[in-house]
Amino acid sequence: MKVAYVTAGGDETVIDLKGGVSVQEGAIQNGIDGIDADCGGGMSCATCHVFVGSEWLDKVGPPSKHEAEMLSALPDSTESSRLSCQIVMNEELDGLVVHMPIEQHGC
Repeated sequence: MKVAYVTAGGDETVIDLKGGVSVQEGAIQNGIDGIDADCGGGMSCATCHVFVGSEWLDKVGPPSKHEAEMLSALPDSTESSRLSCQIVMNEELDGLVVHMPIEQHGC
């Protein structure tokens, strides 16, 4: 399944991920700049923040209560913000596009 990672400057990298792998794990395993993932996917730092395009929001689903609380502490959080460690690839997400913020801000 393909995921496109788009930097704040507009550079795009498309990689293939297996089902069950998080968007954050895929970024780390493939050397994608812009996703820091300081906590390694434990949902405790918010340094894997991404923006999900509106066309993907229903398929990705809403953030959990804890994720929403972490996102609300970020200065650039929007309705399309998600933590990439919480987006797990499945067939429905094949072709997903995520945009990274200018810089990551931990909580």
